[in-house]
Amino acid sequence: MARRGALAAGAERASGERARRRSTPLLGADPVTVADDGATSAVDAGTEGTPAGQAATKAGGRATASTRKSAKKPRTTTATTAGDTTKAARKPAGTSRRAGATKAAAPDTAATSPAPRSTPATPAPAAPEGPPAAPTRPSRRPHRPAPKVTSKPSRKVATVSGERPRRPRTSPREKAQRDAATPRPHLRLAEPPPLDPTVADAPGRSGLPLPDPAELVEALVTGLRVAAGAAGIAPEDVERRVAQVLAYLRRRLDGDYAVDDFGYDEDFTTNVFYPMLRPLYRHWFRVEVRGIENIPATGGALLVSNHSGTVAYDSLMIQLAVHDEHPQHRVMRALGADFVFKTPFVGTIARRSGSTLAAGADAERLLTAGELVGVFPEGFKGIGKPFSERYKLQRFGRGGFVSAALRAGVPIIPCSVVGAEEIAPIIGNMNTLARLFGLPYMPVTPTWPWLGPLGAIPLPSKWIIEFGAPIHTDGYEPGAADDPMLVFDLTDQVRETIQQTLYTLLMQRRSVFF
Repeated sequence: MARRGALAAGAERASGERARRRSTPLLGADPVTVADDGATSAVDAGTEGTPAGQAATKAGGRATASTRKSAKKPRTTTATTAGDTTKAARKPAGTSRRAGATKAAAPDTAATSPAPRSTPATPAPAAPEGPPAAPTRPSRRPHRPAPKVTSKPSRKVATVSGERPRRPRTSPREKAQRDAATPRPHLRLAEPPPLDPTVADAPGRSGLPLPDPAELVEALVTGLRVAAGAAGIAPEDVERRVAQVLAYLRRRLDGDYAVDDFGYDEDFTTNVFYPMLRPLYRHWFRVEVRGIENIPATGGALLVSNHSGTVAYDSLMIQLAVHDEHPQHRVMRALGADFVFKTPFVGTIARRSGSTLAAGADAERLLTAGELVGVFPEGFKGIGKPFSERYKLQRFGRGGFVSAALRAGVPIIPCSVVGAEEIAPIIGNMNTLARLFGLPYMPVTPTWPWLGPLGAIPLPSKWIIEFGAPIHTDGYEPGAADDPMLVFDLTDQVRETIQQTLYTLLMQRRSVFF
C-alpha cells in the first residue's frame, strides 16, 4: 500500500509539473504559479529514503528537467499553449497521471494572459506547503491609446486627393479696400538723405550712377580718333562721320524722314546703304568709271547694262558709281525680278534703296517723273551663265524696256561692266538642288560650296564701268512704241553697242586683278 501510495503521489506531482510547463506564458508575460498539493510535500519529507520516495524523486527530477527544457525555448506561440491546455482540460479527472483541479486552472490563466515575444520566460517558484492556492491572474500592461493626428493636410495633398478647401470668396471691392489698407513696406522707395543747403555745388539726386551721354560720346569719338590715326585715316573724317550717324539716329527716332510710293527711303540710302557699299567699291573692286558725262544732269533716262557675276554685285556698283561720280549725285532706280523682292531681308533693303519691280507700268511711271532707271535685260540668264561664256551677252528679251523709253521719250544709255565675270566663276550648276529650293540656278565655283560661307566672298577683280553715248528716242512718232520692228531694231542696237564696248574694254585691261 505504501508503494502504491508513493507511486500515485509521484505521478500526481509529475502531472502537476507538466500542467505548469504547458501553462507557462509566452515571452514577456507574467509567470503563472501552480501550487502542488500537500501530498507532494509529504513525499519529499517522509519518503525520501524509501523506494517509493526514490521513485517519486526520479519522477520529480524528470518533471523538473522537462520544465527547464521548456523554459529554454524562448518562442512559443499562444495558439499552441492554449491548444495543449484545452486538451488537458477535456481529459477526465480521477486518473492517477492527470490532476483535474490543477489542469483546470492552468488553461484559464494561459488563455487570458497576453504573451509578448521580447522577454524570456521566468520559471515558476516552488509551491508552498499546505493546501493548493488559487491561481493568480497576470497583471496587464497599461493601455496605450493610439496617437491622434491634429495636423491638417497640405494644399498639395488636398489637391492631389481631389479635395478642394472651401474658402469664402472676397468681392473685388473688399479686396481693393484690404489692399489699400494693408501696409506694404517692401514697395516703399528709400528717400535720399537731405542735401546740405550750405553746399552750392551739390550733385543732383540720381538712383543709378549713370554717366552723362555727352561723356560717352566724347569717349567714343576719342577711341575712334585713335583707331583712325592707327589706320591712316584723318581724325576729322571720323568726327564728321560720327556727327552724321548721330544726326541720322535722331531723325529716325523723331520720324523725320520720307518714303515715296515705291518704298524708296532717301535718308536710309544716303546714310546707311551707300556707306556699306563704298569699301567694296573703292578698296575691293577698285572700280574705274568712264563716260559719266553721258548721263544727263536732269530729266529721265533709261540705263541698260549687261548682267554677270553669279551674284548681282554689278547693279549695286553701278548705283554707287552714278551717285558718287556724277556731279549731281543722281540716284539710279534699278528694276529687279520678282525673286529679289520675295527674298527676306534682301527685298526690304532693295525697296528702301530705290529698286522696284521690273514691270512696264512702274518703269514708265518713274521715267515720266524724271528718274534715272536702270535695267538688266539678260536677267538670271546673264548672272547664271558658265565661265566659258563670259562677256557674251544673252538674249535681251522682247524689248519691253525700249517700249517704255519710247513712251516716256527719254534717252537710252548703254552701260558696259568688265570685271564682274571673274568675282565668282561658275564651273558647274546643281540643277536638282536649284529646283528643290526654288532657285533659278545653284552655281559651283572654285570657292563655293567647298569653303562654306567663305566661298560667298567675291574675288577682288579689277572693275571698269563705262557709260556709252545716249540713244535718243524723242524724235519718233507717238505710236512708235507699238511698232514691233522698231522696238526690235532699237533693242538690237543697244545690245550690239554694249557687246562691242565689252570687247574694247577687255583689250584695254592689263590684268584681271590689277
